[in-house]
Amino acid sequence: METSLGFFPGSQFTISTWLILSSLYFFPHVKADITCAPCVSPMQMYNGGNVHLRDPPDLGKNPRQDQKKPKMTTDLYPNIGVPDGSAVDDFPELERDANAEELNSRAPVENFTESALDEEFFSDEYMGSESEVNQVDAALRRVQRSVPEQPEFVESARRSGDARTEEQRKSTVLRLDRQSKRAEVRWNRDDDEEDGKVSDSRPDEPKLTSSTFALAGDSAHNHAVVYWSGKNSSVILILTKLYDFHLGSVTESTLWRSTDYGSTYERLNDKVGVKIVLSYLYVCPTNKRKIMVLTDPEFESSVLISSDEGASYQKYRLSFYVLSLLFHHTQEDWALAYSHDQKLYSSFDFGRKWQLVHERVTPNRFYWSVTGLDKELDLVHMEVHTPDGHCQYVTCRAQACSESSQTYPFPSYIETNSLVVQDEYMFVQVTTTGRASYYVSYQREPFVRIKIPKYSLPKDMHIVSTDQGQVFAAVQEWNQNDTYNLYISDTCGVYFTLALENIRMSRGLSGNSMIDLYEVAGIEGMLIANRKVENQVKTYITYNKGHDWRLLKAPTTDLAGNQIHCVLPFCSLHLQLQMSENPYLSGSIFTKSSAPGVIVATGNIGSELSYNNVAMYISSDAGNNWRQIFEEEHNIWFLDKGGALVAVKQPTVPTRHLWISFDEGRQWMRHSFSAMPLFVDGVLVEAGAENQIMTFFGHFSHRSEWQLIKIDYKSIFTKRCTEGDYQTWHLHNQGEPCIMGQKQIYMKRRPGNYCMVGWDSSRILSAEPCICRAHDFECDYGFERRGDGNCLPAFWFNPSSVSKSCIQGQNYINSTGYRKVVANNCTKGVKEMYTARKQQCPNRPPRGLVLTTHDEKLTANLGSNVTFLVRLEEGDSMRTNIQLDFGDGTAVSFSNLSWTQEGIRHMYRSAGIFKVSAMAENSLGFDVSLLYLHVTCPVEHIQLLAPYVVIKNKEVNLTAVVWPSHFRTLTYFWWLGNNTEPIITLDSSISYTFSTEGMITITVQVSSSDSILQDTKTIAVQEFFKSLLLSFSPNLDEANPDIPEWRQDVGRVIKKAVLQVADVPEEQLLVAVFPGIPTAAELFLLPPRNQSDGRKRSEENLEQISEILVSSLNQISVEFELKPSSRVIVYITQLTLAPLVDSIPRHSSSAMLMLLSVVFLGLAVFLIYKFKRKIPWINIYAEVNHEKEQEMISTVGQNDATPKIALSEFSTQKELMDKELEARAKRGVINTSESTREIPNCTSV
Repeated sequence: METSLGFFPGSQFTISTWLILSSLYFFPHVKADITCAPCVSPMQMYNGGNVHLRDPPDLGKNPRQDQKKPKMTTDLYPNIGVPDGSAVDDFPELERDANAEELNSRAPVENFTESALDEEFFSDEYMGSESEVNQVDAALRRVQRSVPEQPEFVESARRSGDARTEEQRKSTVLRLDRQSKRAEVRWNRDDDEEDGKVSDSRPDEPKLTSSTFALAGDSAHNHAVVYWSGKNSSVILILTKLYDFHLGSVTESTLWRSTDYGSTYERLNDKVGVKIVLSYLYVCPTNKRKIMVLTDPEFESSVLISSDEGASYQKYRLSFYVLSLLFHHTQEDWALAYSHDQKLYSSFDFGRKWQLVHERVTPNRFYWSVTGLDKELDLVHMEVHTPDGHCQYVTCRAQACSESSQTYPFPSYIETNSLVVQDEYMFVQVTTTGRASYYVSYQREPFVRIKIPKYSLPKDMHIVSTDQGQVFAAVQEWNQNDTYNLYISDTCGVYFTLALENIRMSRGLSGNSMIDLYEVAGIEGMLIANRKVENQVKTYITYNKGHDWRLLKAPTTDLAGNQIHCVLPFCSLHLQLQMSENPYLSGSIFTKSSAPGVIVATGNIGSELSYNNVAMYISSDAGNNWRQIFEEEHNIWFLDKGGALVAVKQPTVPTRHLWISFDEGRQWMRHSFSAMPLFVDGVLVEAGAENQIMTFFGHFSHRSEWQLIKIDYKSIFTKRCTEGDYQTWHLHNQGEPCIMGQKQIYMKRRPGNYCMVGWDSSRILSAEPCICRAHDFECDYGFERRGDGNCLPAFWFNPSSVSKSCIQGQNYINSTGYRKVVANNCTKGVKEMYTARKQQCPNRPPRGLVLTTHDEKLTANLGSNVTFLVRLEEGDSMRTNIQLDFGDGTAVSFSNLSWTQEGIRHMYRSAGIFKVSAMAENSLGFDVSLLYLHVTCPVEHIQLLAPYVVIKNKEVNLTAVVWPSHFRTLTYFWWLGNNTEPIITLDSSISYTFSTEGMITITVQVSSSDSILQDTKTIAVQEFFKSLLLSFSPNLDEANPDIPEWRQDVGRVIKKAVLQVADVPEEQLLVAVFPGIPTAAELFLLPPRNQSDGRKRSEENLEQISEILVSSLNQISVEFELKPSSRVIVYITQLTLAPLVDSIPRHSSSAMLMLLSVVFLGLAVFLIYKFKRKIPWINIYAEVNHEKEQEMISTVGQNDATPKIALSEFSTQKELMDKELEARAKRGVINTSESTREIPNCTSV
């Protein structure tokens, strides 16, 4: 994995609008993140709240890009992907492994990995205000696959001069001044001035050969895609489009084709269809003669396929809209297509036929297999969504991806947008209790949790690089806000150690986060970083992957030869580490693997990094010494395999000159490439390995047509280089020749020779191993480097701990606190002293036993399988017995830990809270781990049981009955009256005392898992009351559906019927219909609200009303009509047991008599209990009470097998009363008159 723009072997590129593409950074990464970026390009991190793994460059993935883009603004980015190093000879500077190995954290995470580059560029004819563009940019965004989401870049910020604010300079590109217009054709005085050591080409020197082609007739088109296949091909394809901002779609398109490197072009509209509107161009990375062109879906959804570099096409209909494509890295006809509805399709005949792979795939989270690691070529790695909203890592074969054939490499759910498959590594993220954990799989082995120093507690993590046999990660720790720490791992990517603290993080104009970290191409282990030290940002460099860092030594003289007084450490050179997201503008720093040791960058001299008074600097000896080459910012590229440099001013004003240097920037020659100044939107350098051609793209004015200037610079070379034109160069670090454990000598062209290299001149002539020294070793995991340079254990790390995989009788590797830097080639010396030693595994007791569920949750649904995972940090896993008690009377035992690797499944048959325990035991000891699992089932129904009338200042019972019944797994919230806070209980009933009279509303809510149900009742609170039990003629039962709404309506009808026979105020009557059949009710007589006549008088009134009602009911004079020809008669069953219930304590002269009565009553109860078998009605009453108790409590133990009873099966109040009356009749004590017994609470339902 590399980080430079040279990573792209093709030459298809896209120039697009800064204003529009800046919006792409908001799609679709919404959570804070762990970005897996390839080591080859700048890395941009998106903070949205949560941490997520970000996708690395996805080889061959290509987005749709039909966006609203103002004309003449540009953004260059690659279009077609390349999975490996194949087909990279098209651009030597774009080769993946041999060339361009930069890592810069300032580029997008989705690095350039395309085999063919496409350039989209726009005129400013339709350029509106920035706000106007922002209103439509959301509609223009497309899901981008292996193309970086383009940040801010404008082809020409039409401003005179280069005066930019510091904030603008912090951006990798120029901000557009929407009030300034591109000038018409004019000469630029600055363009004729010499800048630095610049000389005009001599009259006798060869001149550059150039030709200009204008896309005539397409001046109205504001969008273009250019494809140049590169090596061994002279074919260039250009697709221009007119994007209508008002309609929000492409309305016209033209396809051009050139077979002579762009000297002439032919329109192909007749071949593809005159009325067809084309939207995007794709090129196969392994066979660039094969091309796909997609039609705009607004007109039709089709694909045009060509197998002869675009000379002819065949059209095939599509049943879906392609958002992105991913080509296979070895099979030229294989491709994956992602649709707008999150479906993934596969094709094995280059897009002619498609078949569905999966229906719920996360955007940008699908990958082809990696050769040598995955067994099947057609294996696809996917992050998919489950129906319940979770994400899983799934693999299956693209040709037969049925549900039964899918595999799940990671055992539990993962965080959305976290799956990354990159080189030999796979990463996922899991978040539990608000804390993120990261897992890695190396070479497709089982996932292992990444070990970062214990108390770093990352809140954001980005995988920066995986290309050097280890993982580079940028971690923002819990106490950091605008900085990151750099960590590097071992070979397996598991154990990370600190390399550098407080690397600066900044935000782009679109909100993306960028860390200032850059890997120098061509020299392994060399990094440059901007670090924040005491509120100052300084540039540091390392040559051994972060073991040692130092400041950059400033140049001794400026461009004019004046002495510069800059003394370390108070003053040094500071560089802007901003790679351009536009692959055809060089950015603020540029290196190339084919030109090792040459670093070109924008920077300043002083005590800290600044964006004012910047200049261009170059180092020819890998950062040891620096020279100033320009006083202004320039774009600089390498020509001729890195043997020469070409510079062009920043595209703020038009220019017609370029500068070339053959001596690594010491002398520059100016050449004219155009007769008229050109606003340069982008430069394509070295399109092929066998020709010396570069192409400038731009406009003469904002109303002119697209201009493509082809420049052949072969004439500037005098000859091909011979052996005498080269010299050796020794890589060193301030005189230290041993870099990464070896002395390296390179072959480079002698500065000033005008010969053509034609081949990679950066060959390492020799690499001699060095003797190992301390700086060849870094601190091992759990160890920290102290002030004296030694690595000692951190306070949280126990160096004597031994892994669970260490089996008695075998050996393990015991760390000395040091580990050799990965890829360091030193030998002997201190190697033996610092290298970890083999030791025999001791027999030790188990320690660090951890019991969890597979999804880290402590809840489970009744009847579902729960998978328990057991982990042991220390102890002989093969000789340690594992016992697991599920807490429901079931337990299992395993002879060793290997039997539990896949998890232990168990299904609970009842709801409840279960204490699950695991014990690991061997001959030396044991360890125990516990968890409490809540097993619940959804609550389907809740009913509140409460008296209709209660006595003031007397305790009343309130009960909630739920179905199905639960045992202490529910939470109840009781809202009583006007209380602003609920009473929260785990029990289904409470006792409460009401202190005020009136109508009180009671609401109970029950919370179960993620659902809440409630029931509400209104009760009356009085000091005293009187009530009658009512029954009805049988025809009422026939119409009783036994639902609460019916009971309420019938109660109102009964009340109305009673009022017709008794002159009673309506507010003094309350009718409550009981649930169940036969239908029964209770009539409550309440005292008047204003008892002005006194309590005694009110009691007498209730007595009189009661007598009138009893008389009317006995005379069958109370009836109501339920429906036509169906009248219901109301009967009196009996008076309630408490005709006048009083809450006021009274002192009676018969108190002693009452006390004696209580004593005799106690004796009577004892005798009845002792001889209850001889009293028949007592047995009946006991059964009734038993059923009533079930109704009120309605809970069972976790092992209770008692069957559930439906609410309709409960005994009604009338049935209870009938049984009691029957029992009394047998004893001859029945009395229809009023009873004098008092009960504290009235009948409840």
